[in-house]
Amino acid sequence: MDLATLTNATYLAVTDPNLGALAGSASTSTADLTPRQLSVTVLAVCPKAPPGAQVPTDTITGYVLWGVGILFVVGIIIAIGAIIAGRVFAMPHASKVGVISVVVVFLAAIGYLVLPSMLSGLLGNGCI
Repeated sequence: MDLATLTNATYLAVTDPNLGALAGSASTSTADLTPRQLSVTVLAVCPKAPPGAQVPTDTITGYVLWGVGILFVVGIIIAIGAIIAGRVFAMPHASKVGVISVVVVFLAAIGYLVLPSMLSGLLGNGCI
């Protein structure tokens, strides 16, 4: 079975059971399909990671997750330090920056929790 026949059979089997008989015919080619039909055929492709790629990917993801968590803690400590230093040394701008920094860190933490689920919902299961 050549690629054109396989592509037509995949598309026709997935989208229109009434046209399934055309998939086996020799006269059906990709030229007989409309652009919409061809685009749906391409959408049926799901990429897979190469063998052995999962362990390094998990390691890198773990390092990134821990690094971001540490940056959140460091950001809060620096913000609290700016608030305290601003009060002790009578620098109101430092205190304001510290308060704004606390708010920004908390908003970033909320975004860090919400955005991955939003992207997962938009992108689906990874099929192109």
